[in-house]
Amino acid sequence: MLAGAGLPGDRQARVAARRAFVNLKLTYLAAVDAAAASPRADWLGRQIRQAAEPADLWLLRAAVFEALSAQACRAERDSLQRGIAAVFPRTGPDSGFAPLF
Repeated sequence: MLAGAGLPGDRQARVAARRAFVNLKLTYLAAVDAAAASPRADWLGRQIRQAAEPADLWLLRAAVFEALSAQACRAERDSLQRGIAAVFPRTGPDSGFAPLF
């Protein structure tokens, strides 16, 4: 058997993970598009497009939420929170503290 060939289930898991990443990336881009046009929003869009893995998007979450601070962007904030939760599920027990995003 070839090293790294993997089983069909492994391939399906990789494809599912890639799809989740692409969906999250599109959610980030939609959120930045909904934010007010600014040099910061343009920079965020470029950073999101260059993201190669979910961790890259994780590092940009605070800046994107900051860009969406207006109440008019509530739907985009909610969508982004759901997308992040889908890719980065919380592993610890619930506490009385608010999440960081």
